[in-house]
Amino acid sequence: MGDCLAAGFSLGLKHFSQKASALIVPKNVVLMKIAISGKGGVGKTLLASLLCQTFAEAGYSVIAIDADPDANLAATLTFPHPERITPLSGMKELIKERTGAEPGKNATFFRLNPKVDDLPEKYSQEHNGIRLMVMGKIKKGGSGCYCPENALLQALISHLLLERNEVVILDMEAGVEHLGRGTAKAVDKLIIVVEPSRRSTETASRINKLAQDIGLANIALVGNKIRSQPDRKFLASALPNFEFLGFIPYDQAVVEADQTGQRLASQPVITEVRNIYQALLSSAQVSGAR
Repeated sequence: MGDCLAAGFSLGLKHFSQKASALIVPKNVVLMKIAISGKGGVGKTLLASLLCQTFAEAGYSVIAIDADPDANLAATLTFPHPERITPLSGMKELIKERTGAEPGKNATFFRLNPKVDDLPEKYSQEHNGIRLMVMGKIKKGGSGCYCPENALLQALISHLLLERNEVVILDMEAGVEHLGRGTAKAVDKLIIVVEPSRRSTETASRINKLAQDIGLANIALVGNKIRSQPDRKFLASALPNFEFLGFIPYDQAVVEADQTGQRLASQPVITEVRNIYQALLSSAQVSGAR
């Protein structure tokens, strides 16, 4: 159940609409900001897509943010022609207009806080009640400079997390590069997806340290590709100081749906994602999130 799910593989999202009434919506609406990270291939995008659909079916306004350079969230959410979506980091004219500097070139001066509040309406794509924005690649700290592309993306993510009055779900790569100390406080929950493997748990520990360094303390795990009770025990023993929101079972139907382009009809997977949704709402209400 990796992140690289083929276009047309709909993950059974239509199955949610059949039982949307089964979802519990709290009286005090909780507009959560959720970031999802983990080692490549563990199923971050799968979880992000199903959580987006669960919140949308429950009546929430949802913005999905694909902040993974290997962008697959549009395809996983069955957006039509996902290959035609241009990442914001590739919109050179927009970056130049908003930052005052041409992307890809060394610039001595450019706007560090460009105007971004109109971008969600202008540049998001909408499908099945979910709006999607694809960020594109963000340059790492060691790449030489804080560039105009980074300035625009960071300002937009800050706006989405701090100012938008809707559920935001951020699908990230194995790290927290898209977050800073200011935006970390706005994240209600960082979910690190793990599978029962040593490399996955080591990556989770590293991400946890990076998150703690920027002041992000609301961290939880979701186990994925769980085949047996020993798999659950392995993750619990390897990561003993973490909260687990749930354990998504391994299902060969996911692999087959990816290979054939058919919808996933895995009720065990869908049911566990609904349980994770309820756990998120419960934790947000307890902590007084929004």
